[in-house]
Amino acid sequence: MNIDFSKNTDGLIPAIIQDSETKNVLMLGYMNAEAYAKTVETNKVTFYSRSKKRLWTKGEESGNFLNLIDLKNDCDNDTLLIQVKPEGPTCHKGSDTCWAQENKIDYGFISKLENTIKTRRENADSEKSYVASLFQLGINKIAQKVGEEAIEVVIEAKDDNDDLFLSESADLLFHYLILLQAKGFQIEDVVKVLKSRQK
Repeated sequence: MNIDFSKNTDGLIPAIIQDSETKNVLMLGYMNAEAYAKTVETNKVTFYSRSKKRLWTKGEESGNFLNLIDLKNDCDNDTLLIQVKPEGPTCHKGSDTCWAQENKIDYGFISKLENTIKTRRENADSEKSYVASLFQLGINKIAQKVGEEAIEVVIEAKDDNDDLFLSESADLLFHYLILLQAKGFQIEDVVKVLKSRQK
């Protein structure tokens, strides 16, 4: 890997630390050539500490190591993107990231939809909220709705109306997310099962 450590007068380049699983940015550190070499050699992310004026392996005191998974250089060869598997919180203040964010997987809109379903289940009036009314009716009704929507998806799959197929698919996914929560799960639990089946 061709890394230009000479671009800055101090010989340091930024190293962006990203969780390889969640894709969340955990912290920003700086590396010189020696820190980079030690990171590659030990598979533990090592920085050059500007305050300590020495090499510093993240976790050397706390035990919260950043285990190296992958390294990428940017287009100018002067910034590293380092993917890691963290052991414990990354920030010295005890949070998962240096921006005080929880380091969890986010599925974008699906995660937002799951949060909306959870909020409606816990707080909404069942006379005004369809989601709340389903939870009030119980697991049998929710499971029945998933079955009905699945049948409608199959029917539309045999037709040529893509709009109807996608609409019924959205209905199925929506009701499935409700069923997952009724059973005490979220989409992340299903993804874990799928990942465990990878060969």
